[in-house]
Amino acid sequence: CQCRTQQHMLTLVACSQDEKLWDAVKITACVLSTGLLTFTALVNSVSWYVQNIWDASGHFWQTTWLKFYYQFEGKEWTIFLLGAALVPSLAFWCFNGMLMMVDVTGKPTFITRYRIQPGKNDPVDTKRLRQAVYTALCNQFCISLPMLVPMFYVMKWWGNTFSKELPTFHWFLVELSIFILIEEILFYYTHRLVHLPLLYKHIHKKHHEWTAPIGVVSIYAHPVEHMLSNMLPVMTGPMIMGSHIVSIAAWFSLALITTSISHCGYHLPFLPSPEFHDFHHLKFNQCYGVLGVLDYLHGTDAVFRQSKAYERHRVLLSLTPLSESIPEAPRRAE
Repeated sequence: CQCRTQQHMLTLVACSQDEKLWDAVKITACVLSTGLLTFTALVNSVSWYVQNIWDASGHFWQTTWLKFYYQFEGKEWTIFLLGAALVPSLAFWCFNGMLMMVDVTGKPTFITRYRIQPGKNDPVDTKRLRQAVYTALCNQFCISLPMLVPMFYVMKWWGNTFSKELPTFHWFLVELSIFILIEEILFYYTHRLVHLPLLYKHIHKKHHEWTAPIGVVSIYAHPVEHMLSNMLPVMTGPMIMGSHIVSIAAWFSLALITTSISHCGYHLPFLPSPEFHDFHHLKFNQCYGVLGVLDYLHGTDAVFRQSKAYERHRVLLSLTPLSESIPEAPRRAE
């Protein structure tokens, strides 16, 4: 009788566990399905609103582009130079001009609260800054501009770069996704390449003179590195896709501004997090990529993932600096 009672109790426990498991499965399925439906609805809604905004302004942009096109009709090199060189350069220097004012003067003071490495570049060494600006300008005029010449002929061969019709918003998003993917792959492996001891000593060491980088340092590099790691990953996507000059101008400008943010030394509110690449300048052998996907796959972000910088590697959605809300652990007394 006692055996039967124990067996009956075990059966009841098993049934209870099965019921709990089934309830957990049902709850999980309900949550996942609700989340999926909510996510799909949100994506569709955002896409619908963005498309409506794009359609409403599309006529304006198309008309503006045609006026510009007819003003330079037949001068494709001039159009290409303005879109691929002048517009991105203006975006780069306007953005970095504001950052340099903060770096040199320390004003406005509320921005310096967001410094990633406190005490570094506070204020920046003006002699080193002048050298960085000079090198950046040399790279733009002596490396970037000549590299645009073969790119121009590749784009002419595609025949779509100087079209009178602008690309659609959805197509630009497709292109942008491909550009980002290609840049991630090429930048990661070329960056790993210049970290090989021989190449690092003679090429990449120049860029790493700044262990606490500032925005303009994003293109402060040896000419070979600027060509291999800065220009080639960004240029390859548009050349493969045969992109419109307006798409190229937007992509080049976006790439220059995002790399400036990655090097700026400030984790500012509502901007992409620069913690990932700033950690690379601090530790040298971590965080080689842009997005961090290949670093995760190759294990080159293991130290970063154990650091406070990893906890702070997110978009700051408040005005409280992450260095204050997620401070470094106090060092043990030796």
